[in-house]
Amino acid sequence: MYPDAVERQAHHARLIADLRTTKIELLSAQCAADRLRLRYSVHELVSLGERKSVEQIIASVQALGRYVSQLEAELQDKD
Repeated sequence: MYPDAVERQAHHARLIADLRTTKIELLSAQCAADRLRLRYSVHELVSLGERKSVEQIIASVQALGRYVSQLEAELQDKD
């Protein structure tokens, strides 16, 4: 194997490992959000929660949503 092919194979292996890790981490984040959703109303979170924390959660989810939309569009283009 040429060094370039070895690097490409290593890159691919890292990508697969990162995807699997991300899948688990996102499932954990979804569980955390579900715990909030089941325990507290939106009104409680907004009126009693720390505003900065709520704003940071919103910003994180919005950024993730934009990224996932890009992934989804790319997948649809491949179909």
